[in-house]
Amino acid sequence: MSATARRGDWTQTFTGRQFWPLDPRAEDIDPVDVAHALSLQCRYNGMVRTFYSVAEHCVLMSLAVSPEHALHALLHDATEAYVGDMVRPLKNHQPDFRAAEDLVWAAVAARFDVDPTIPGEVHDADARIVLDERAALLSASPAPWAIDHLEPLGVRIQGWTPPQAENAYHARLVQLLAADKDGTR
Repeated sequence: MSATARRGDWTQTFTGRQFWPLDPRAEDIDPVDVAHALSLQCRYNGMVRTFYSVAEHCVLMSLAVSPEHALHALLHDATEAYVGDMVRPLKNHQPDFRAAEDLVWAAVAARFDVDPTIPGEVHDADARIVLDERAALLSASPAPWAIDHLEPLGVRIQGWTPPQAENAYHARLVQLLAADKDGTR
C-alpha cells in the first residue's frame, strides 16, 4: 500500500520503518522497535531518583502475573513505543490521544495475536506495581494517592540500563511467544 493511502503523517521507527499513528497496522509493529523504544522511555515522565524504563516495568509485570496473562502484561504499554506516553492527569483529558493510543493497541494486539481486552489481573498488577515503584523511585508523597489502599505487587525495581532493559524485554517477548506457540502459556 502506498504512503498516500494511509491516514495522517508518519514517523520513522528505530528499525527504519514508517509508522502511521493514526492508521496503524499489525504488520507495522516490530518487536525490535517496541523493545528498543520502551527501554529508552523513563516512567513517571522522568520524575524519578534514577532511570527506570517502561521496558523494565513491563518485564516485571509479566513475571508477576499468572502465565496466561504474562504476554498481555508485557505488551500492555507497547503503544508507548509508537505514540509515547502522557502523565495520567493530563491523559484523562485528552480524548484524541486516547483514541490514537487505542488504535495502536488494536494493531499491537493483532500483531501478537492477543485479545485486545486487557485482563483485569493485568490492570490490577499495573496499579499495584506503582506502589513498588513509588517506594523505590519517588520522593516522599505530598498527599495520599488513590491507590494507597492496595498491596504492592512485590517486585524489586532495579533500574536497568537501556541496553539491559531492551535485551530483557525482547528475550521475555521471544520466550512468551514461543510458549504461546507451543501451547504452554
